[in-house]
Amino acid sequence: MTRSNKPIIGIAAAAIALLAGATPAFAQDRWDWGGGRHGDREYRLIGAGVPILYPELRATNRGRAFVMRNFDFNRDGRINPREAQAANRAFAGVAGPRRDRFDWDRRDHVVVIEERGGHWDRGAMRGYGFRQTARGATLRLQEDVLFRTDSAELRPGAIDTLRPLADYLRSERGVRVAIDGYTDSRGTDAHNQALSERRADSVRAAFDDMGVTRARFSVVGHGEADPVATNATPAGMRQNRRVEVTLLGQRADRFSNIN
Repeated sequence: MTRSNKPIIGIAAAAIALLAGATPAFAQDRWDWGGGRHGDREYRLIGAGVPILYPELRATNRGRAFVMRNFDFNRDGRINPREAQAANRAFAGVAGPRRDRFDWDRRDHVVVIEERGGHWDRGAMRGYGFRQTARGATLRLQEDVLFRTDSAELRPGAIDTLRPLADYLRSERGVRVAIDGYTDSRGTDAHNQALSERRADSVRAAFDDMGVTRARFSVVGHGEADPVATNATPAGMRQNRRVEVTLLGQRADRFSNIN
């Protein structure tokens, strides 16, 4: 780990996290703190998610800029509830328990910490049980691990399930990822297709919230296509309701051989 005292242009959230007392999950994240300074244009917040935002994010131009520059995921100029919740989580992780005393100007003068790769939980990655496929190392996550039946909303424990993989992806920045959603054969084709797409996108959004760059993902819903078991039994249908995450071009034995 090396240090320098010069201001940075692209602010490393490792520095921000360590200086602000954030949790390790933010150690390699990056946020754009550049907008809303004195003399900058005025940022406005609109959308259904705005009332959810912390007052510290709504009340200052720096806070509004932080939200719009980092969390307007679909670039529609509006903040929806999911985007607002992501902004709150990120800000809380950086600001700590005294958000009301957060020093925005300090974001412009931080100590640069050069983060070295390889800081991920090897045991947890082995526990995922990756298997080798033609596309790379593939992880299969069943519906009951991530979602409630017929819902694309993540269960409370789903983030903890995905966190070791997010840590790996923040460390291994060159790895690209495919997220594929699948359903069983109950319901109409249109319903199943839409549900599989929403579920795959929910997993991608969870990685977004944990600081993994969204451009690294391809997200596809397959509906009831490509079942891995029969849809004639409850057990088979349960296996077919799944999301698969593939680390493209990676070998599964890289994780199974970890000591």
